[in-house]
This record gives sequence, structure tokens and C-alpha cells, in this order.
Amino acid sequence: MIEFNINKKIGIITLNREKSANALNNQLLNELNETITVINNNEEINCVIITGQGEKVFSAGADLKEREAMTDLEVIETVKYIGETVNNIEQIKVPVIAAMNGSAFGGGLELALACDIRIGSEDIMIGLTETSLAIIPGAGGTQRLTRLIGLGRAKQMIFTADRVDAIKAYEYGILEEVFPKQDFLNQVITYANKIIHNGPLALQLAKQAINQGINMNIKDGLNLEHEFYKKTIPTEDRMEGLKAFKEKRKPEYKGR
Repeated sequence: MIEFNINKKIGIITLNREKSANALNNQLLNELNETITVINNNEEINCVIITGQGEKVFSAGADLKEREAMTDLEVIETVKYIGETVNNIEQIKVPVIAAMNGSAFGGGLELALACDIRIGSEDIMIGLTETSLAIIPGAGGTQRLTRLIGLGRAKQMIFTADRVDAIKAYEYGILEEVFPKQDFLNQVITYANKIIHNGPLALQLAKQAINQGINMNIKDGLNLEHEFYKKTIPTEDRMEGLKAFKEKRKPEYKGR
């Protein structure tokens, strides 16, 4: 269900249910949460990439075939579990990139919205299509999409259940980058290398400052930023960065 590999300092999670459009069934969610725990306990990982198996679908969202046999209460609990898993992705301590190799709908897009950066293959389609099934996004879509692209656009996408292509998703601000389909994952890994060469502790603290500060007023957010900034001052990495700058070489950060 989940494949997990480490490429240098990059953890790569692959949703591996290609025949089921990488849908989020309970077994996949269990394995995904286990993988998140492994990542958060591994000091050598400085960035995470989440992608889907195959070339057509990143994730189609909830597994509707699995859901057919569920009671109403079981459906509610399953959607809650998807939401909790998506929250856990958002709280991974290092930067997370959604490498959207294929289309993403419903819970699949909600998973991507919890990532820090979204990169899409040029041929993908995405959407929060739940209202076409007489339900609403239940794993953070109404909240994260609105914060990302604004009230009007979020309402437009959710109310119409429209699917938008990669270019429109980029224009809306859902995707930060659009890459050619050929050799897509390697291009994302190259992009991730821009991140992992920076200070590991600084990356983690910057992520916390952004994620926590977005829900604060500007005064409290600036105070929070200052507190996190102070944590970088006594680190060995900060001194290494200064030394490397003076010696005109690349720094060798240790995460200390």
C-alpha cells in the first residue's frame, strides 16, 4: 500500500494502489501514519516527497468501493480518520512536497493541500468534487483550500465540483510549480535538493513559524517568529553557515 524510500536526505512516500487509483482505504491510511512516525523519528530526513504509483492518478481520494459496505457511522469515522491522517501530514516536522504525478480529486487533493509545496505534472486534473456526490469535503478541503486561494475561488471550485487542469491550478495558486510529465519524479527530487542543502533546524523552525503564525494576528505572528529565530542562534549549523560563507564554500550542516 505504501512504499517508502530514502534518497540521500529525502524521504519518498509512494501511495501504491495503482489499480484502485491510489484511493485512501484504511490499510493505506494505517501504513501512511506508521510512515509519518518513522519520518518524524529520523534525524537524517530533511524533506519528504509524497507521490502516487503510476502516471495517471496521484490519488482519487476516499475508496468508495470500501465505503459501500459501511454503515453511516463507519463512513463518518473513516472520513474522520482521513482528516486526522491529513493533519498528521501537515504536521510532519520537515518540508513536504506533494509530487502530483497524476490527477487528484476529493481526499486526494485534500492530502496534497496539507503538504507545504505542490508540484503538478503538466497533464493532471484536480478538484474537490464531493458536492457532485451530495457530500462536502470532509478532510480539510473547505478550510485549507480557502486559506490557500481565497474565499471566492474556493467556493467556486467546491460549489461547482469542477475539475481544473494544471495550468489553471497554477494560476489559482494551488500548484507552486508545473513540470513536464517526462521524468517527473526526478525533476521533483532535483527541486527537493534545493531544500535539503539548507539548515535542517532552520527549515523545521521556519515551517513551524509559518504554520502557526498564519492563524495569528500580525503582532503575535511577529513575536512567534522572533522566538523561533532565537532558537537558531546557539546552533552549530548557524556558525557553520557563517564560516562557509566566509570561506566561499558550501556549508555542511549537521542539524545541530
